[in-house]
Amino acid sequence: MRRTAAMSRRPIYVEVGIRAAMDRVWRLSQDPALHPRWDLRFSRITPIEQDDEGLLHFRYEFRLPLHVIQGTGTSLGHRFRPNGQATSVLIFDTADPVSPIGHGSGYWRYLPTEDGLRFITGYNYQPGMGALGRALDCWIFRPALGWATAISFDRLRMWAESELDPRDSRNHWLIDAAARSCGVLTACVMLRRALAGRTAGPAALGLTIAAASLMLPPRRTVPRAGRCLRQAPDSRSGRAPSALADLPEPATPGLSANLGGQE
Repeated sequence: MRRTAAMSRRPIYVEVGIRAAMDRVWRLSQDPALHPRWDLRFSRITPIEQDDEGLLHFRYEFRLPLHVIQGTGTSLGHRFRPNGQATSVLIFDTADPVSPIGHGSGYWRYLPTEDGLRFITGYNYQPGMGALGRALDCWIFRPALGWATAISFDRLRMWAESELDPRDSRNHWLIDAAARSCGVLTACVMLRRALAGRTAGPAALGLTIAAASLMLPPRRTVPRAGRCLRQAPDSRSGRAPSALADLPEPATPGLSANLGGQE
């Protein structure tokens, strides 16, 4: 019942091409210690228990300025397939009233190409935060999550392809965003002065600065969500693996604080 409800809204889809070996991308994305370094959606992932079949129970955290959202999840990865492809499926849940994301599920696909692989995710969830969360989900939370997923995928791509540490790519993005913001602010000040003085020169310069700030492409070391596909190019890429239907539910979110002794 909960899984059916989670699919009532449009799923989030993100895909990026990575020119790196499957083994490297698998390790960077599947290792709980490495995953939060590039993925903006997680601050910490703590394994709880893993069985002989590879089924992993874990606890996750997302740190806000004054609060830490906690939840639990269950994942299962299928690494070795005859066609070279790999998949990973996931179910997650949280009882935190502050979380905009409630119960949900998703998958990762690793599809080999001639020069690397296509790294794909698709996931959906029930909105959290009650009626407010349901009202804001389609307009704010879901677009923000899609953007965060895409820019995270580009950070992973840079790390896998060129060893650019995710912290460095984050800093490059912050510097780029600050420079563009300063350019737009400067342009606004110049335009205001031009309108007050009724002179065309400062206005033209202000428009030029604004256009440059908004339209100049970022350096290749600056992560961008726009480098990722946001819609599935074919029906198979956007369809969850069959293994997701048999994945057991995660541990009760309200008990996640008591699972620390099992680490």
